[in-house]
Amino acid sequence: MTAPEDLPQAAASYRQNRFQVPPDAAELLLVRHGESEPASLDAPFPLVDGRSDPALAPEGRAQAELIAARLAATGVDAIYVSTLRRTAETAAPLAARLGLVPQVDAGWREVGLGEWEGGLFRKMVSEHHPMAMRMWAEETFEVIPGAERSAEFAARVRDTVAQVAAAHVGQRVAVFTHGGVIGQVLALASGSRPFAFVTADNGSISRIVVSGDRWIVRGFNDTAHLEAAPSAGEPAG
Repeated sequence: MTAPEDLPQAAASYRQNRFQVPPDAAELLLVRHGESEPASLDAPFPLVDGRSDPALAPEGRAQAELIAARLAATGVDAIYVSTLRRTAETAAPLAARLGLVPQVDAGWREVGLGEWEGGLFRKMVSEHHPMAMRMWAEETFEVIPGAERSAEFAARVRDTVAQVAAAHVGQRVAVFTHGGVIGQVLALASGSRPFAFVTADNGSISRIVVSGDRWIVRGFNDTAHLEAAPSAGEPAG
């Protein structure tokens, strides 16, 4: 008679691991606002908190509807916007679908562009002004006269992410913010060079998971939902 230990044993098998959001973490969906109005130096954008405050362009409003359609069934528990109206206008369709009131948080406002606010930033970048080229080469907005200091910007963004994540453990949060902010968040999360992520498209969705001091990048510049609308790719705004 064969002893049980002498019988052939099934070989152990191991599936590849699949990422799961830790129970003590918050998931932040970082949505860049839709395309905003064209800049005109004859009629500079109004300023809020010292930042340019254009409204959405028609293309941006179309992008906002597509964002809402994409995120409406994904289990979003809360919505945040910055103090600048293009984020609130982009968030509005999703907020209406979910019956949520967006929370306004100044920590999510765009990097301060100093003397290049009001629309001048777009002109300088479009015309490849030497100072704009230096900005790209040195990967810092500090070369712009009066711009927010890099260390201060990074600290503001770090503190804002930490505060929102701590307030929403176990939840998914849609944050409607700006290109420069998204770039800074992902640079902090990944330890990348400063400008590695500053080209998030208007209406794109990036994703991080925050578990205490651990920030995990799970996605960048997802634009699959925007196929029916034009996109724009300014580095900040």
